[in-house]
Amino acid sequence: MSELFISKDLIHLRNKRVSYLMHILPGGIPIHLYYGKRLEAMEPRSLLRHHAIPDDGTFSVQGCSLDHVPSEYPSFGLGDLRQGALTVRRGDGTASCDLRFVSAEIDTEKLPLKGLPSTHANGEQTLRLILKDELLGLTAVLRYSLFDDCDAIARSVELINDGQDTLSVERAMSLCLSLPTRSYDILTLAGAWSREREMFRRPMTMGECSVGSIKGASSLHTSPFVAMMTPETNEHLGEVYGFALVYSGNFYAGAQVDPHRTPQVMIGIHPDGFGWTLEPGESFQTPEAIAVYSDQGLNGMSAQFHTLCAKHVVRGKFADQPRPILLNNWEATYFNFNHERLVDLAKTAARVGVELFVLDDGWFGKRDDDTTSLGDWFVDTNKLPNGLTPLANDVHALGMKFGLWFEPEMISPKSKLYEAHPDWALHIDGRTPIEARNQLTLDLSREDVCEHVYHAVADILAANPIDYVKWDMNRHFSNIGSSSLPAHRQRELPHRYMLGLYSVLERLIADFPDVLFESCSSGGGRFDLGMLNYMPQTWCSDNTDAYSRCRIQYSTSLVFPSFAIGSHVSAVPNHQTGRITPLSTRGNIARSGCFGYELDLNSLTEEELAEISQQIKDVKAIRETLLYGRFYRLLSPYEGNDTAWLTVAQDGSEAVFTYERALAQSYTNPPVVRLCGLEADAAYRVEETGEIYGGDQLMYSGISVPLKWGDHSSASFLLRKI
Repeated sequence: MSELFISKDLIHLRNKRVSYLMHILPGGIPIHLYYGKRLEAMEPRSLLRHHAIPDDGTFSVQGCSLDHVPSEYPSFGLGDLRQGALTVRRGDGTASCDLRFVSAEIDTEKLPLKGLPSTHANGEQTLRLILKDELLGLTAVLRYSLFDDCDAIARSVELINDGQDTLSVERAMSLCLSLPTRSYDILTLAGAWSREREMFRRPMTMGECSVGSIKGASSLHTSPFVAMMTPETNEHLGEVYGFALVYSGNFYAGAQVDPHRTPQVMIGIHPDGFGWTLEPGESFQTPEAIAVYSDQGLNGMSAQFHTLCAKHVVRGKFADQPRPILLNNWEATYFNFNHERLVDLAKTAARVGVELFVLDDGWFGKRDDDTTSLGDWFVDTNKLPNGLTPLANDVHALGMKFGLWFEPEMISPKSKLYEAHPDWALHIDGRTPIEARNQLTLDLSREDVCEHVYHAVADILAANPIDYVKWDMNRHFSNIGSSSLPAHRQRELPHRYMLGLYSVLERLIADFPDVLFESCSSGGGRFDLGMLNYMPQTWCSDNTDAYSRCRIQYSTSLVFPSFAIGSHVSAVPNHQTGRITPLSTRGNIARSGCFGYELDLNSLTEEELAEISQQIKDVKAIRETLLYGRFYRLLSPYEGNDTAWLTVAQDGSEAVFTYERALAQSYTNPPVVRLCGLEADAAYRVEETGEIYGGDQLMYSGISVPLKWGDHSSASFLLRKI
């Protein structure tokens, strides 16, 4: 059970494994003492001596240099010469904020954040650290929730204008954390369309290293995540601190190392292009940030994030439900389909065991290509003359569920909606609209636009028997302006957009609790904890090539569990890379996520259909383990020719091992891979061969992996404890 201790100048949060400690300096500045393995108590004097830097002309308090003190929430203009977590400007143009301790209070329950996604607790307490700048009349409420079942702390900040003057917030991080003075490597995730979340690890030296997005979404190019680890840390050993943001918009995530080699990590809304006018009596809530600690390497860090996602992020009936095995028609038909062709495809899908048939783009307006009709969410009767309900009924009659694709946040200039409401798109008066993918972005900072988007989706769901929605978002912001906001609030637009989107999603999941929602953004362009709070799975990447997915899914698993990762088998040559890989390999890689197919089943041979039918049968038998088991990365595709991972059932009864070799090698012994997460004194049977091994042998010596001839060969074993 997590515990909270508050004394005169010491605050201690801890659970069975970790502790988080703060100290209130004389004068009221809260500083960070410790986050790591559980402590019974801590004497702050040693750490204070560490920060008692000799006078070098900088500002100091109680002998501590302000730009070296590990402040819990440093602000700009007080005397801390590092980058602050908070910048607030008064009406006279000056920017200086001096937050001092008022009180520390305990809430017996964790309340949701107003208008924002957030983690939910299971009885854990929340600390409210209340600070105030008397001159500004600004109160800052720092919230901390430490969970019982994972070593994660949820942090956020609420800013309240209790004064008489209008304030301008220019920077408001969700988390600031000073780490112990030592050497660190920093790990970030970055990439592009079809190669999302590439892993980048490098030594952290003096200065700043960060990632961020000012694109209006967490984006294809960066991920709202950063990890700091000791140089010797690997997947299984070493200390690592991981940080992620429960937010889907513009973000900053990074670290600075000061001249005394002390790292300071911050994560929150990106300050570029951000501003918030805080009138007297108003408040501003930052998104929630997550910090996790592990002394068991990157796999240990991931275990904390995975538990957090499963127990405290995902909501609703699908939080722990088996994901249906689906067939998406997109790569089978693209825009060229009608009712008969879809039913013909669905019949074959049902025959091989598919459980969900998904109709992708092209069913609405006059959508024969991507140049038109976004916003016109009425059925194209040229393709579906009787509408969606007869198609859904035909699919249901085959024993499958029916799903539908939407892109509700976008609008095509060639659409009835744009003709009626051109001002509903993000735009700047006098500027020519900038199209991307032949579309513009709807202005979700407007309540009338949000109301329209809600009804555009809700009316379709209410009128048709739809079981699943794929919610896409395929472009970033440009001409960032809103006709509904006054000049002094235009910098609020990106965040107000996210608040509008979240309000729409909150209504939809409440009104349609039996619909499974999947998030998508040109593939994995908005794969973050914020979207996962509303939609329990995310399309990982438009790149369905098995070799590419080894890298993408491997790095995605740093934060996200398998049940959140949409992963499909597609045709060869692959539509994104042209690569040809065996069907067995495509199946082995795809089944380590929300399993499905994205190809024309009717173009395959009977032998291929039989193999797919067996793949589906096998996945159904071990689906609980694949989706909700404990996930371990074993061999990294970023470090060599081979990829391997293992998923162990929560009760330890079985484990699924997956291996892929990119390029074949001649005249070599079979690879040997050491497993982990098993019971050393238990015996395990390999179901495919009948061989029996001890858990100690599998973990300490390893298992030999027989591979077939050719590139992109793979193997997958089911290990059952006996």
